[in-house]
Amino acid sequence: MRPFIVAIDGPAGAGKSTVSKLLARRLGFALVDTGAIYRCVALIAGREGIASDDDARLGELLGRIHIHFQVVGEENRVFLDGQDVSAEIRTPEISMGASQVSSRPVVRAGLLALQRRLALEAEKGAILEGRDIGTVVFPDADAKFFLEASPEVRARRRYEELFQKGVESSLGQVLADQTQRDKDDSARAVAPLKAAEDAVRVDSSSIPLSEVVQNLENEIRRRLNQRGA
Repeated sequence: MRPFIVAIDGPAGAGKSTVSKLLARRLGFALVDTGAIYRCVALIAGREGIASDDDARLGELLGRIHIHFQVVGEENRVFLDGQDVSAEIRTPEISMGASQVSSRPVVRAGLLALQRRLALEAEKGAILEGRDIGTVVFPDADAKFFLEASPEVRARRRYEELFQKGVESSLGQVLADQTQRDKDDSARAVAPLKAAEDAVRVDSSSIPLSEVVQNLENEIRRRLNQRGA
């Protein structure tokens, strides 16, 4: 029997990372941050001067990078070719770059197998967070959730996250960048941001993320019991 797969999709700032990390810890599941994978591609493309629409060079890049995750203390750290890039991939510039490279079919196709492999290697189950997990990566996931919140709430969360990490920005700029990324992610031809038809939609605008985590955990455990896990 394959691991129990949980898909958590939604736009930036909806709380996916926090919710996914807490759920994985509570359930003893592996955590696969697919957004971080695209951020790694954007990071190394930027380092090597590869344009976001240079499919040939992006395809070549995908064949030689190695990405893995490791829980260190309270964080799910991201390693690119053995280097911890957890902080470096969370800048506004990399966020926009990730949105651009993720719109390229060659990138999405090239990383699809990696995302699935990371999840299926888990012993018990895996939490995957992203924008197309329930629609493309694992359309047959055992549980699908789509997290959302108002643009203002999401921008505030992102601004506070950047502030805590020492990244200079303004709430207005964060909101503008977020609005552009929402537009890009939703309008792209390949795997656009949208909720799967059978996903449970959760709006976290006015409820604490701790309550969101508890509600999702209850639903996942209910389905685990039905499966006989």
